[in-house]
Amino acid sequence: MLSLALTRRIARPQLAARLPAIARWYSAGQPKFSTDGERTIYEKLTEKFKPAELHVEDISGGCGTFYQIIIASDQFKGLPLVKQQRLVNETLKEEIQGIHGLQLKTMVPK
Repeated sequence: MLSLALTRRIARPQLAARLPAIARWYSAGQPKFSTDGERTIYEKLTEKFKPAELHVEDISGGCGTFYQIIIASDQFKGLPLVKQQRLVNETLKEEIQGIHGLQLKTMVPK
């Protein structure tokens, strides 16, 4: 379940059009993935960062060329934002080679 702080950070008007995707974040248990790419990225980030919160969404319409990733991990504590994002990019080095774009938001859990 998303923390209130993370929900406030990501609940912007431009996301209102994607309410089904947002509702998916609140489901209990194992997350549901729309694509194999979402699953692969989710599993790699979970293994590497043990995140308190993680959202991976293929926002390219299912073709796997553009992803949105929101991740909160204690491993980011004390690191500048650029270093946090560099760590994620290094972890997804192989996957990034095959995609067009990536929206990445990293943070330390509160």
